[in-house]
Amino acid sequence: MIARILKIAVFFIILITVVWLSAYFTLTFIIKSEDTVVVPELVGKDVVYALEILTDLGLNTKVKGSEYDSQVPTNHVIFQEPEPGTEIKKGRDIRIIISKGARTILMPNLKGLALQQARIILEENDLCRGAISSTYIANVEKDDIIEQAPAPGAMVQRETCVDLLVSLGVRPQAYQMPDLKELSLDEAILLIETSNLVIGEIKSFYQQDNPKNVVIRQEPLSGHRVIEGTPVNIMVNRKPGRKGQGHLNGAKGVGLFRYRLQNGFLKRRIRVCLNSFGVANDLFDDFMKPGAEIWCLIPNIDATVLLYEDDKLVKTQVFDAW
Repeated sequence: MIARILKIAVFFIILITVVWLSAYFTLTFIIKSEDTVVVPELVGKDVVYALEILTDLGLNTKVKGSEYDSQVPTNHVIFQEPEPGTEIKKGRDIRIIISKGARTILMPNLKGLALQQARIILEENDLCRGAISSTYIANVEKDDIIEQAPAPGAMVQRETCVDLLVSLGVRPQAYQMPDLKELSLDEAILLIETSNLVIGEIKSFYQQDNPKNVVIRQEPLSGHRVIEGTPVNIMVNRKPGRKGQGHLNGAKGVGLFRYRLQNGFLKRRIRVCLNSFGVANDLFDDFMKPGAEIWCLIPNIDATVLLYEDDKLVKTQVFDAW
């Protein structure tokens, strides 16, 4: 009886051992059958090359960061994990650190470059933009770099701030502000434009003791020094209101400006400019046939409409908000 029990026990032990060995070898075969690759050497290689080779091997690239390294050029790998020669399965991650190059570099030459181009070069070299000063200079284009500090070729640390002196171009011509008082609006605008100044804000204010429809105030004042392109604000002695404004019936807050070209044979360039609160906008700018008529709708704002025929001012009309 005991011998029989021992035989049965030995049989079960042998059976369990066979099952365990079968499972072990089956699992080992399945694991070994999975695709595995050997991690290549990436340190010192260009990051683009590293990405391509890892992608071809079916591995994922994870960039852990970037560091300065005087021995490894910019955008090259300085560290990898796992190490080269390690056997891993496809689809695993390879972690790398990229070089930002040496911490000290030669200062690039920015002189003569446009400001926008200089900013790009500074960013590419991990340099920051410092103070920007500007001055007029005749032989350097506007927005080009005149001088820089630190000077070109100096050995500097990355993240150093660079101060720039930028050109404003040729110094504008200076003039003596003409006297616009007691001139009509058309005469004042013509004098402003021929003096290389620009029309600023045009306002209306009525003074009973002064002549009507003439300039009673100006800014800058006459005799002051001004440069070309300076806006000139003027005030005209007139009663504000709707009379003569040509407002459309049934159209609230809309005025109408009309102009008919004289008869002739050649087309003329017509430009209609709306000046309101010192800001000028073109309502119309095109060539028109002789005898044609132009209509422009004017919004409910204080504004002055200027009409130019072949760049010559031929008509002005003031519109008041109502």
